[in-house]
Amino acid sequence: MQVMLLIHADENAWPLMPPAARDAAMAAYGAYTAALREAGALVNSNRLLPTAAAHTVRIVDGAPQVLDGPYAETREQLGGYYLIDVPDMATALAWAARCPGAGHGVVEARPVMA
Repeated sequence: MQVMLLIHADENAWPLMPPAARDAAMAAYGAYTAALREAGALVNSNRLLPTAAAHTVRIVDGAPQVLDGPYAETREQLGGYYLIDVPDMATALAWAARCPGAGHGVVEARPVMA
């Protein structure tokens, strides 16, 4: 089954981190990505630009309405994802718990509809 691991964190915290802490975080994500790849579970992953680069589109009275930024105001923003292929949700949750994002935010594990 494919499961999307959605990493939510406070995007304003990253620039405030000391460079050594950012380097350590990037190394942790690199090791995590390598572990997923070695296990044959990694389908895809990516880091997202900050919410200032986002746009929200909705249809109002039949016409598209485009807003800058995300629609929901929240303390934690979607910052990246891993799409993994695993045998079951228990395995997906084990990988989610290992994700470095779980240590500074939350990781949502959501199955992909087949």
